Amino acid sequence: MAKQVVIVTGASYGVGAAIAGALGRDGWHVACTATKAGNCQETVAGIVAAGGQASAHALDLRAQESIDALLAEVSAAHGLVTGLVNNAGVNLRRDAVDVSRADWEGVMLANLTGTFFMTQAVGRALIKAKQPGAIVTISSSHGLLGAAQRSTYGISKGGLIQMVRMLAVEWGPHSISLNAVAPGRLLTDSPSRAGSGSDAAYMANMLSKIPLGRFADIDHIAALCALLLGHNGASITGQVIPVDGGLSAQ
Repeated sequence: MAKQVVIVTGASYGVGAAIAGALGRDGWHVACTATKAGNCQETVAGIVAAGGQASAHALDLRAQESIDALLAEVSAAHGLVTGLVNNAGVNLRRDAVDVSRADWEGVMLANLTGTFFMTQAVGRALIKAKQPGAIVTISSSHGLLGAAQRSTYGISKGGLIQMVRMLAVEWGPHSISLNAVAPGRLLTDSPSRAGSGSDAAYMANMLSKIPLGRFADIDHIAALCALLLGHNGASITGQVIPVDGGLSAQ
């Protein structure tokens, strides 16, 4: 599959920025998205400085018109989108008994509903153009394992895993591959990790549960996404790949 245009959602920092950078080095034109296009300027500048091609775009996964506008904008400027990395999402740490309907709907709309319709938009365009493509969705170890105070987030991430499996079967005849990557605890500058990352006792407890005894690096996630989107990953589809130091193997 020729490398052409890939959209990376949530590419302003952390995992998304690392994935965008890896794909830029790998020869893709990377359309980087965030709720405000300006938030991706640093990511785009880094890709361009390294000799790659990238552009910044606004995307609100909660609004169908935003998804449609993004795909039209990227396609008109850079050509058919043949790759997608679903990375954007929101987190929620709360006891299940305290989760409100607004909490639930907010997480599901951003993480599951919006990601499905973003995936649908890219898949629909590929099928119409009769072109192959590859889609990678960032799930989480919380989508595979139980954990306290993570019910709503984990359910949304588990739903993404099943989305990948269902669409891999349905779109396989169109030469569109879909896979999920499920990171465990990562070394990242995500705002949602700022508090726990500075809690030494919490971090030590987390490390004690990981067989390899270390957290994954965001570059490991980026390299795996580049593999799944490239030629060497073309026969891999419908899979969920944990990157968690062996946490989910126990």
